[in-house]
Amino acid sequence: MAGQRNHQLADRIKVIVAEMLERRVKDPRLGFVTITDVRLTGDNQHASVFYTVLGDQKAIDDTGAALDSATGLLRKEVGNQLSLRHTPSLAFFLDAVPETAQQIEELLAKARAADDEVASRAAGARYAGDADPYRVKPADGEQDERE
Repeated sequence: MAGQRNHQLADRIKVIVAEMLERRVKDPRLGFVTITDVRLTGDNQHASVFYTVLGDQKAIDDTGAALDSATGLLRKEVGNQLSLRHTPSLAFFLDAVPETAQQIEELLAKARAADDEVASRAAGARYAGDADPYRVKPADGEQDERE
């Protein structure tokens, strides 16, 4: 289970990597990249860095290649700024959250359209039988209308 220190280190690595990509990594293949999350193992030996890229599939592939080639520089800077005994290895993974969110939005739109269709059909509908199909016990002195 990850502790408070582990979360703090992950947040700090996220900031360091994002600043390095903005200021020091000058690879032309690097697109408009956003570091979304960093997850550390329990022993702080390995860091999984999740990122998103704005653009088409070529931009995503080029950014992935640029990040792989800059891994050594980024790890060195993480080690220098954190001054840990063991600098965690960095592995970059494309974050699938934007695509998943888009799929969920499309499914919600379909559900809304289906709900609107059901509501429009129900607007002019009438009951097949009585409006209240349940027998109601008449109060004292009243006659049951259905008998």
